[in-house]
Amino acid sequence: MDIVIPLYDGYEPLDVVGPYEVLAYVPGVSVRFVGAEKGPVKDALGSLPTYVPAAYSAVDHCDVLLIPGGGSWRTMVADTDFLAWVRHIHHRTRYTTSVCTGALVLGAAGLLEGLTATTHWRGQEALASYNAAYTPQRVVQQGKVITSAGVSSGVDMALALAALLSDEVTAQAIQLWIEYDPQPPFDSGSMAKAPDAVQKRALELAKEPPRNG
Repeated sequence: MDIVIPLYDGYEPLDVVGPYEVLAYVPGVSVRFVGAEKGPVKDALGSLPTYVPAAYSAVDHCDVLLIPGGGSWRTMVADTDFLAWVRHIHHRTRYTTSVCTGALVLGAAGLLEGLTATTHWRGQEALASYNAAYTPQRVVQQGKVITSAGVSSGVDMALALAALLSDEVTAQAIQLWIEYDPQPPFDSGSMAKAPDAVQKRALELAKEPPRNG
């Protein structure tokens, strides 16, 4: 079973590493990374470049396509050849998935037309521009299309996908192995819960360039 994750410069690290950590444990699964071209790809924070061994154009089909988010979504959306590849791959996937603003790439490829989907809370207006109905749910499945909300929700999506690709006991065993039992110190992980001061600070942080690298 072949899972392909395309990476462009500016990808959000946890969008990729979280689902990869889960899905790589599913029996019979291989996870591959591809890019616009073979070579290193820079992450959004600047200190975790990832080497991709092949260009996306070398992949003709896969069982699962997983599009991560981060600033990379803008470059992906602007690459018409890449969007055409996403549409081509989608026709033969078992599941086409996204994390965070990766949903906007699926939207730009025309795959969310008339569907309910989720993405990072800052991307909801952009999602609506692709004729998709935004919901703040963590994970949304519409047929074979599965979208997940911001960054950390990719782990939730990957566990749900692991159950679909194997069974619930296996998915729960993976959850136990990685000891994914969230007990955050603060209850401000969604727009519905975060007070105004936290929302304001989050927007300020989003404007500050990363200091790593």
